[in-house]
Amino acid sequence: MNRNTDSDRLQRFLGVSLDDELADRLSRDPCAAAIDLFQRAAADVPAYGAFLSAHGIRPDAVRTPADFGRLPLTGKPSYMQAYPLAERCWGGRLADCERIAVSSGSTGKPTFWPRALRHELDVALRFEQVFRDGFQAHARSTLAVVCFTLGNWVGGIYTTTCLWHLAHKGYPITVATPGNRPEEIFRVIEELAPHFEQTVLLGYPPFVKDVIDAGAAEGLSWARYVVKLVFAGEVFSEEWRSLVCAGVGSEAPCYDTASLYGTADGGVLGNETPLSIAIRRFFAQQPEAARQLFGESRLPTLVQYDPLSRYFELHEGTLVVSGDNGVPLLRYHIADRGGLVTFAEMREFLRDWGVRDLSEYGLDPDWGSRPLPFVYLFGRADFTVSYYGANIYPENVSVGLVRPGIADWVTGKFVLEAPEGIDGDRELRLTVELLPGVVADAAKAASIAESVRAELLRLNSEFAHYTPPERQTPAVMLRPFADPDYFPAGVKHRYTRR
Repeated sequence: MNRNTDSDRLQRFLGVSLDDELADRLSRDPCAAAIDLFQRAAADVPAYGAFLSAHGIRPDAVRTPADFGRLPLTGKPSYMQAYPLAERCWGGRLADCERIAVSSGSTGKPTFWPRALRHELDVALRFEQVFRDGFQAHARSTLAVVCFTLGNWVGGIYTTTCLWHLAHKGYPITVATPGNRPEEIFRVIEELAPHFEQTVLLGYPPFVKDVIDAGAAEGLSWARYVVKLVFAGEVFSEEWRSLVCAGVGSEAPCYDTASLYGTADGGVLGNETPLSIAIRRFFAQQPEAARQLFGESRLPTLVQYDPLSRYFELHEGTLVVSGDNGVPLLRYHIADRGGLVTFAEMREFLRDWGVRDLSEYGLDPDWGSRPLPFVYLFGRADFTVSYYGANIYPENVSVGLVRPGIADWVTGKFVLEAPEGIDGDRELRLTVELLPGVVADAAKAASIAESVRAELLRLNSEFAHYTPPERQTPAVMLRPFADPDYFPAGVKHRYTRR
């Protein structure tokens, strides 16, 4: 594709309403679109043509969904790191892409991900869904404050660019980019937010909570600014969402928050909607229903997605995605554990559980919902801790830290471990970060330990059945805010150690 094509895509994005665009996309066959992407990539992406040849694949023989489903998976080791960057681009030309992002390197060597304007516009539709359907930003002047790290990392610049596209489409959005510097964020809020009807903070969940807590401690009145929140990069509990909403004076979590399912390689793959949030809040209150549908004792991120933009498949319980990009993704194994649920399947499941109306979970029954399919994800499987044969998930533990009272002491960050002692026995150890100015004491540690134990018993059936009662209470260590050994500032936090 050339830049004239990008110009045509831009004119369509600017001129076609979100309703009409999504209606058109839902009327088309997503697998046929994926096969078309495959055929174009096989002919015009040198590395992918070589990859198919190495696997003995004749592109002209791939015509049906079954044919497509038999294609070899691509991944970082087998494809992205095996072929030069330019050869993985359309036409073998890296210079046809205007921007480049870099992955964090959490699974190995950092990888560069180029993209062109058309790829940003596809992702900008996900932001448009969030800002229009949830925040009503087409009708309200909005200050969007990007709190993701700025630079080559995908979150900050990609988010900023997509928001600029919405502003160019006519949304009354003004974008500020303080990045992950709290003092600059506070400066932006205090000076600029009073000029707008609402303010949106976009960032990594623990960091956004840190900003909200620190701002409140300095006397900043968040409720005054009608704050909305956009998150990405981490699974969190519905109790955590409620706690953060309370911190900014929000009483409508379904309409004041949204989480994005995004990756450096694929952009934004899906987004929370008011409907998906209300459904997730139902599952948070009905752990048995969640276990029945999702198959695990933890609550996944649940988003809706556009199957014409990102075509999902499952491989051994993990997600595979196809979609256009500067480096097109063809049956790309992103390795997140998760699953797929059609809109009709989700509706039927809720009916079987007696749910006819989600209003008690925060959804306005008069507010329309888009019939997009759902994808759920737990994140990488290696972020669990095994204890007496039970897999303990950070998502289970975090719920115990947002109980009333306890949430007044802690940031929500923790490190979960199960080390083996000198006697050969394992100990469930939980190191928790305190809020600034909070002093550790035995009573706080005991309250946290009991709260976490209760939530583990409620949410995790393996823990309840496998762990001896005398071993169920975690040993809690309390550390000061930004402790360098466990909670260093400016570093993406990991919730488990092995």
